[in-house]
Order: sequence, then C-alpha cells, then structure tokens
Amino acid sequence: MQRAFLEAIASNQSGFETPSRCDIFESLLINKLMVAKAELDSVEVNDAEVIFEADQRFSMALQQIGGDENTLVEVYGKTAEQLKSEIQASIKEQMIISRMQRRITEDLRVSPAEVRRFYNSIPRDSLPLFSKEVTVGQIVKEPIVSRDIKDKIAAQLMLFKEQILNGEKTFAELAREYSEDPMSAIQGGDLGFFRRGELAPEYEATALGLKQGEISDPVETMFGFHMIQLLERRGNSFNTRHILIRPQPSEADIARTERFLDSLRTEIQAGKISFAKAAKEHSDDRETSDNGGFFSDPGSGANRLTLRTLDDPVLYFTIDSMKVGTITKPMRFEDPRAGTKVRMLYYKESFPAHRANLNDDYEKLKEATRRKKQDEMLSKWFLTAKEDVFIDIDPAYDRCNALGDK
Repeated sequence: MQRAFLEAIASNQSGFETPSRCDIFESLLINKLMVAKAELDSVEVNDAEVIFEADQRFSMALQQIGGDENTLVEVYGKTAEQLKSEIQASIKEQMIISRMQRRITEDLRVSPAEVRRFYNSIPRDSLPLFSKEVTVGQIVKEPIVSRDIKDKIAAQLMLFKEQILNGEKTFAELAREYSEDPMSAIQGGDLGFFRRGELAPEYEATALGLKQGEISDPVETMFGFHMIQLLERRGNSFNTRHILIRPQPSEADIARTERFLDSLRTEIQAGKISFAKAAKEHSDDRETSDNGGFFSDPGSGANRLTLRTLDDPVLYFTIDSMKVGTITKPMRFEDPRAGTKVRMLYYKESFPAHRANLNDDYEKLKEATRRKKQDEMLSKWFLTAKEDVFIDIDPAYDRCNALGDK
C-alpha cells in the first residue's frame, strides 16, 4: 500500500496498481455518500462557479467539433441542452465532493517526523524510480485589445439594440446567432436566476439598474462586452439574458505584446531583474505568476515536475529542445478560453532519474504521507457517516463488503 502511494506521486496518477472493481466501487460509494452528507450538513457550492466552469467545458467541446451543434448531437448522441445539463450536474458533484473532503481533512497535518517514518518503513529495494524532472517557468502576456476594436464591438451591440427596439429581430434570435457565450446562446441568451454577488460586478450593477424588459447599452466585464436585458426580479435574485462578444486582439496588439516581452527578456538576461520577480510583476497567468512563474507538480506542489506532467505537447517539445538556463524568445500560443496570448519559457534546472530519497524528494514523500493519512481519515469518516444515510447496494457488489468495518 505504501509503495502504491509513492508510485502514484511518481506517475502523477491516482494509483500505480490497477484498481479492482471493488476498489472503484468503494471509491464511488464514498463520493456518493459525501454528496448525500453534504445535503444533510447544508454544504453548498456557488451556482455561478458551476455555470462558469460548465460554460468553459461546453465551449471547448463545441470548438473541438467545429462549433456545429448538429455535429454535437451526432458525436455525443445528445442535444446541446442535455449535454449542458449533464456537465453542470457533474461539475456540481465534483465541487461538493471536493468541499466535503476539505471539511473532513481540514485538521490534517504532516510533520517531518511522519515523513521520515513513512520513508523508513519502505524496503530499500521497493523505493520507486522517479523519472527525469525539470524546473520550468513561464511569463504570459495577454495582448491588450485596442480601443478601436472595443469601440467597434460596442457599436455592433448598439446596432443589435436598435434592431430589437425596431422589431426587426428579437433578442433571442440575435443571441443565438451572435453571442459568444455558448451555454446561454442556445437558450436565446437566458442566464437564469442569480443572487446578488454571483455575477461580475459590472454586469450585476447594470442589470439591477434596469426596469423589467429594459435593454442596456453595452457594458464591459472581464469576459468581454455584454448587452443585457432584465427579465425578472425576485427579492435578491434576478434573471437576465445577454449577448456576449469577446474582443480579439489585432496583429498590431499581439506584436506590441511580443516587443514588451522581448525587452523584459533582455533585462532578465542582463541580470537587471530575476525571472521570478518579472513573472510576479508582469505575467498574466495566475496559476504560475504567484509561484514566480514556475509550473508546479499537481500532486506535491513542488517546482520539480516530469515533462509528461505538461499536457500541452507544444510546451513539452519546446522544453525538450532547450538548454538548461535559457529563456525562449516570445512565442504566440492559443488559449482555448481566451484566444491568442504570448509567452516565454525559462528552463531553470534538470534532475536525472533516480531512486526516491529524503534529500531530493522530500516534497513528494510529504505528499505521499499526506495522501496516506487522508485515505485513513476518509475511511474512518465513512464508517461513521454511513449510519446517517440509507444505502442500498446492488447484490452484484455485495462481495466487496463495502459497508463492513475495516
């Protein structure tokens, strides 16, 4: 069991050994129990977060098949509305499970002594072999869209408003045809009900300043430009529909960003500023900027990771062709959610393949120890929590003894 925990960290997988049907069943049972207990304990998730994440996943799925909803039905065998509903339900369940896990294990702490005991309990010939690892950073800049482009989008939305008011088109028709929010576009722009504080501040302030049925002028948020219609208010909740258009940078906007990064690269190479400081001050990638621009291992959180951890093949092959200590020139890339961005990569260090040891792999060993303790805490919680919820198990899985004391 201990070796499986370590190898899970080394391979960045949930477990090295192939899980049995009973292992999978018991894991699913604990997750379902967490969802049921969350309802009993009034553990909730923000619906706006669920909808936003579902929107992004649906948009990516739609982009992968060319943006055609008819093809979507052929590929998935479901309508866009059915798929959207399933995505939202799945994301909501995942968020609830994550929140319950954090609540159950919130007191979990791992001391250096526990890490040493965990490591020393493993036979030397059973220590896993860690693959080659690297420390790699990035500085990402999102091109600033020019005022001219934004003005054209605002003018386009104002034209839509005139068409609606003149009876030439309905709001729903224009939303289905032009809105770049795919989740709401198929509903004629209808977002459904939200409570105060759940949507972008600029959007909410505009929506709540409208009379029922009134249509706003264009308003800009972090997502782009919206034209909003207030459909209904119920106390602190309100229902709106919108048309969203996302500004796309011009070639000049992108080139200006490349020049900025190239100048920053020159300063880093001259020693005028460190890469980490430059990333914290200038990078637009929130996942890495607070960490000095460096990618971190999703399991241990350490700055050392295997190249296969990077799920972007362009990143993989670029780093694989670099020399340690070098920084690339600015490179364009496509962000599935935000369009064209520019970045440069820094290959700081390389670590050869080796057997696990406390000096080189403390963070991985600490994470393996934490996962082992977490598994024990969840199992202990399950034994108590199962008494609060009615559980009916298919006879085919009775042999797993999932409800038995362990």
